[in-house]
Amino acid sequence: MTNRIPPGQVETTKWPVLHYGDVPKVDTTKWTFTVSGLVEHPFTLSYAELVALPHKTVSCDIHCVTRWSRLDNSFEGVPVQALLTRAGVQAAAKFCLVVAEQGFTTNLPLSDLDRPDNLVALGWAGEPLTPEHGWPARLLVPRLYFWKSAKWVRGFELLDKDIPGFWEQNGYHMHGDPWTEERYGGRGLTQHEINKFRNASKTILG
Repeated sequence: MTNRIPPGQVETTKWPVLHYGDVPKVDTTKWTFTVSGLVEHPFTLSYAELVALPHKTVSCDIHCVTRWSRLDNSFEGVPVQALLTRAGVQAAAKFCLVVAEQGFTTNLPLSDLDRPDNLVALGWAGEPLTPEHGWPARLLVPRLYFWKSAKWVRGFELLDKDIPGFWEQNGYHMHGDPWTEERYGGRGLTQHEINKFRNASKTILG
């Protein structure tokens, strides 16, 4: 199994709970998921509409930047590719700013988002996600460090430029590949760049 564990990681059978801030209190009757930005057909779904879409089950390993890995997970949810197809991604779109509860964001290249194993996950191990692990929905991008799989996800904003999200603005890597240990820093952002990106993300989030 060691060839499934990236460098610097340690296998665990538990699923540690790690996040910044409190677990949000979510009313699913008011909850929405939006795909917007550089798309032909932006749309917003209610929770009931999202749950009613065709589901897929993905078996995968997950790797946290804090150096734990958990093997043989089973997630169920709505395929990200189905949502992107519905939106009609424009050719100019190269990146995505993932938007979640409480103003949290994370960034992804479109090439990492638009993959068959990615889900807007609703369940894990045959049960609904717990609030601590992202209920009512979390992103699943198993090929990258797990902070990219944002909990409490609320939408995708397709962009032509790479805007760092919350953790990326605070020192985490812009990409986050566990196999090359892209944990922190990237090339290092100047304070001017951080301020510029924060202002841009505030504009996008309204």
